[in-house]
Formats: sequence, structure tokens, C-alpha cells
Amino acid sequence: MLATLTGLGLSAAAGLNAYIPFLVVALVARFTDVINLPSEYVWIESPWAIGIAAVLLLAEIFLDKVPAVDTLNDAVGTVIRPLSGGLIFAATSAAQSFEENSTFMTENTWIGIILGVVVALIVHSGKAVSRPVLNTTTAGFAAPVASAGEDTFSVAMSLSAVFLPVLVIAFLIILGGILFVLIRKTSALATRRGAKDSEVAEADPQ
Repeated sequence: MLATLTGLGLSAAAGLNAYIPFLVVALVARFTDVINLPSEYVWIESPWAIGIAAVLLLAEIFLDKVPAVDTLNDAVGTVIRPLSGGLIFAATSAAQSFEENSTFMTENTWIGIILGVVVALIVHSGKAVSRPVLNTTTAGFAAPVASAGEDTFSVAMSLSAVFLPVLVIAFLIILGGILFVLIRKTSALATRRGAKDSEVAEADPQ
């Protein structure tokens, strides 16, 4: 149960930022005994993997706070974030099985990968759909604020998933509520904008 909560929390965090949960797992595995990755995933805690992820995280942090550029970044993230979620879910589940002297998750890697991909994709989709509308309605001012909030939430959820998995339930409820409100407001704003454009078109048929 706790291993599942850890995987869910990390993959949901990956839906907001692909590299934060990856780095949390990599650094914790490398410098502590909290996570002991099995041999097939030990590359995650290697210096080169940590270094590359750190560079990509810095790029993500910057790009995601620039209006319009953040939308392009989200398009790229449609592939990267679910893949990161699947990898981290599978790795942490396999690590838990490894510590319990079980081979189930290492022999059925696809279970963790699919769950992680689906969870990360759902979270990413909510983020990607709402951001362009937020940018349009706030003249781009919402981008850095929303991005900073997402990064902070991703860090908090990743750390909780590793050190106190039971808190992931609360994080998932909060995240689900936020995404629901954002998507609902986004839909309402898009409908309003469409109606306004139709009125303009009818007033000026040329």
C-alpha cells in the first residue's frame, strides 16, 4: 500500500515537472538508505543521470515561466512527463519489492510503468489545458506564478511520497481539486471567449 502511494505521489508530481521527482528519488537513493534501487534501476542515482536531470530541471524552471514558451514546453512535456512518471513509479515499486525480498514488481515492470504514465498524463493534461487560457486572460502574468506554484507542489509531493507516503492521499485530493477548478474555469473562459468572437464576427461580416 505504501509503495503504491509512493509511486502515485511521484508520478503525479512528474505530471507537473518531470525532473523534480526523478531528482528526489536519485538523490535519496544515492545519499541515503531510504531507497535501495535494484540493479536495473541503479543508473538513476548515477552522477551523469543526476547531472543531466539537474540541467534539464533548470531549463524547465526557466522555460515554464515564460508566456507562450510555456505552452511549447508543455507540448514537449506531453511525452517526457508521462515517461518520467512511469519510470519513477516502476523504479520505486521495484525498490520496495527488492527490500521485501520480492521479485513481483521487477518481473512485472509494466504494471508500474502503466500506472505511472496514466497518473502523470492526467495531471499534465490538466496543467497543459489550463495554462494557455490563464496566459491569455492575464496577459501572461499568470505564467510565472502558476509555474512556481506547480514546482513547489511537485517538490512537496515528491518528498512526502518518499518520506511520508500516507500524506500523498491529501496531496492527491488537493491536486485533484485544483485541477478540477482550473479546468472548469478554463472551459468557462474559452466558452465566453468563443461567444465574444462570434459576436464580433456577426457585427463585422467582412
